[in-house]
Amino acid sequence: MVDILTRYIVSVVPVVTFLVTLIFLDSYKLIKFRSVCTAAAFGFCAALVSFLISIAALNGNAIAVDTYARYVAPPLEELLKLCYLIFLLRTKRIGFMVDAAIYGFAIGTGFAIIENIYFLTTLASSNVLLWIIRGFGTAVMHGGTVALVGVIAVSLSERYEAASFRTLFPGFLMAMLIHSTYNHFFVSPILAALIIVILLPLIMLAVFRRSEQGLQKWLGIGFDSDAQILEMITTGNITETRIGHYLLALKRRFSGEVVADMLCLLRLHVELALKAKGILLMREAGFDVKPDVEVREKFDELRYLEKSIGRTGLLAMEPILHWSSRDLWQLYMLGKH
Repeated sequence: MVDILTRYIVSVVPVVTFLVTLIFLDSYKLIKFRSVCTAAAFGFCAALVSFLISIAALNGNAIAVDTYARYVAPPLEELLKLCYLIFLLRTKRIGFMVDAAIYGFAIGTGFAIIENIYFLTTLASSNVLLWIIRGFGTAVMHGGTVALVGVIAVSLSERYEAASFRTLFPGFLMAMLIHSTYNHFFVSPILAALIIVILLPLIMLAVFRRSEQGLQKWLGIGFDSDAQILEMITTGNITETRIGHYLLALKRRFSGEVVADMLCLLRLHVELALKAKGILLMREAGFDVKPDVEVREKFDELRYLEKSIGRTGLLAMEPILHWSSRDLWQLYMLGKH
């Protein structure tokens, strides 16, 4: 029993330690521990589904184990691991590359934990080196590939303004190739594990640096522009701007009451955006921001206005609301706060 426990700890500790390190390095602490656990739980589910499929595929020796591991398992496992990440991207719950890296690595960690439990029950080898390789190589690889897909998808979505096939496929293809190459054993397992342990931290550090630079730039530019728009609305000078001219033009298509609701929606959107950016700045400074009852009330009003304006009205407002992935993410983040 002690031997089994030792093997399992050796095979799991590296990937869990890496995940904890990623969470610790996130200076803005955008992802709650509960959300990380949820992502890991979906990784558990992906591993269970993967093993059920592998058992069915390998039953009766219809396909060789090596062929399955090299050509079938990589795309299948990567696709299963991506399901929850795709959901997070599509529902605008990820705003920056660092978020995608943490969520992706958490999913891969969950997958690796279940996979190592499975192999502990099927492999009789007590060679500690094997489990060290699984811990520092295979397990970390599972987390790294999903994190890589998320990082690439977020980077591309900033250009295309949405998580779609063309933002997800490049990362998925790269993850699949890395996984397949790893399973081909072109180099010794020890060397492969060393390559992963050395390269992945360097990649993640570069991702964190670029993500934080992008976040700081977005905070600075976004804060200034949002503050200017809010000042124009509160002082009544909005009608002299392009936004005001656009709203006045909408009177030809919508009633005066709906256009008034549109202006209120714009004001609420800007206020919430400023609030979200303020929370991020305070977190960066090390302050623990407590939940704000006023924010909940603003979200209730926001939902009421959206319903009052209707889908057609919201589509008409897209040019002035700028519902980019990052804008929607900040509202989601603030709604959870």
